[in-house]
Amino acid sequence: MNPPKQQRVVLMTGATAGLGAHAVRRIAAQPDTRVVIGARGSGTVPPGAEVIPLDLASLASVRAFADAVALQLGDARIDILVLNAGVQNTATDKRSAEGYELTFAVNHLAHYLLARLLLPLMADHGRLIITTSSTHDPANTPIAPKTLDPRQLAHPGKSGFGTGVRAYSSSKLCNLLTAQAFAALDEVVLRRISVVAFNPGLTGGTSLGRDSSRAQRAFVTLLMRTVFRVVGLFKPEYVMSTAERSGELLAEIALGNITPPPGRLYVSLVKGEPTFPDPSELARSRDARDRLWRESAVMVGVE
Repeated sequence: MNPPKQQRVVLMTGATAGLGAHAVRRIAAQPDTRVVIGARGSGTVPPGAEVIPLDLASLASVRAFADAVALQLGDARIDILVLNAGVQNTATDKRSAEGYELTFAVNHLAHYLLARLLLPLMADHGRLIITTSSTHDPANTPIAPKTLDPRQLAHPGKSGFGTGVRAYSSSKLCNLLTAQAFAALDEVVLRRISVVAFNPGLTGGTSLGRDSSRAQRAFVTLLMRTVFRVVGLFKPEYVMSTAERSGELLAEIALGNITPPPGRLYVSLVKGEPTFPDPSELARSRDARDRLWRESAVMVGVE
């Protein structure tokens, strides 16, 4: 008699709406797959998926979530960890429970801490996927960061028009640097855990900007349908994808069906297809990577 086949465990944030919801449905449909979702509410989740409360705007909630995951999994290991959740605000006047600028806190600090807390629970040969964005790169987005100061991102000065977009692009740079940092860890290398930073590209039908006013959301939609379509004729990165297609690619990457070439970890969706470009020069900086790791560790209270 053959022993029962061990379930593959997938843990995901940002799975209840937008491209994440499409991705998690494809993942959950795979045989012998157990899906655990961290979310503030149940939202729309596949049948059988387990939801554990998680508020990424609170580092205390992140720690409680990690403890709950360890308790719920028991001896099981996490085979695939997908850190996909994100927010984009119109300004930088909102703060997390710990007093950090909200976009930086949710998109970077919470996921940085979560990955550090869950790394010991991951299986050897597992996969860590972090969703980033091409907005981190000045070659694609003129207001993308050209320097990195984590403390300034955590405690910005004045808030006003355009600061929200700049905070978002900076947080996505942090996601890429975090992926680079995890990929370089001795533990990750020895245990052969693969790390991927995924850029879904310009994607419609996501929950980003959900806290914006109706007029602001309408303006962004108008831009996507007019200006971005024209720009997309010259810059393929501005061709808008659907949440379904971006979610499909995220699922394929999570399941290991799409992998970057050796020595690379950045996958960028362009015109609906995966590409493997170099991220920005700053995203490849070891000094920036190591500085972000050190200062983030202090902010979240880990060694």
